[in-house]
Amino acid sequence: MRLRCLVVSMVSPFRHLPSFLCAMSGLAWLALFAPYASAQGTFSLKSTSFHAGNTVQAAQVFNQDDCQGGNRSPQLSWHDAPSGTRSFAITIFDEDAPGRGWWHWAVAGIPATVDSVPENASFSGYLKKVGAVEARNDFDVDGYGGPCPPPGKPHRYVITVYALNTADLRLAQGRPALMFDHEISTATLGSARLVVSYGR
Repeated sequence: MRLRCLVVSMVSPFRHLPSFLCAMSGLAWLALFAPYASAQGTFSLKSTSFHAGNTVQAAQVFNQDDCQGGNRSPQLSWHDAPSGTRSFAITIFDEDAPGRGWWHWAVAGIPATVDSVPENASFSGYLKKVGAVEARNDFDVDGYGGPCPPPGKPHRYVITVYALNTADLRLAQGRPALMFDHEISTATLGSARLVVSYGR
């Protein structure tokens, strides 16, 4: 388009027109292609169970020892995944736990046609039905394990949905969550997350 504008400026007898014509040409191109450029929105994550910045409710808290909750995995929905997405994965990680942090949930193999998981998908059989596999969390349990930090300052829990470029990470049910995290990281096209907190 810059070359065409240069040619017009050289041959036009009206010296004041080239810049106007170039500007109008540029606007025409923008009008033509803008719908395609904006069609792909930002990959985003929402939840009816978790609300960004808020406290985890009892339904999602772990149910063992002195943590008395429903231990139901959260409802999650995501939108505008990157082009080329072949599958999805989900992780929940406590970044404030001592040491390397604490894995509460890791799921892989969610089909690209799925854009949400219902509450309690981990134990209701929903994930198995769609062909997904779950890691063994740091409670040494396959599937979801809710927040259960030691008494004191609330911990932050990072919920992340990953769009992956493959439908087969070759992960098996019950492998360690850290292994899931590694394999997910090698195939990630994009991710969306929200952060919640919980303390006792």
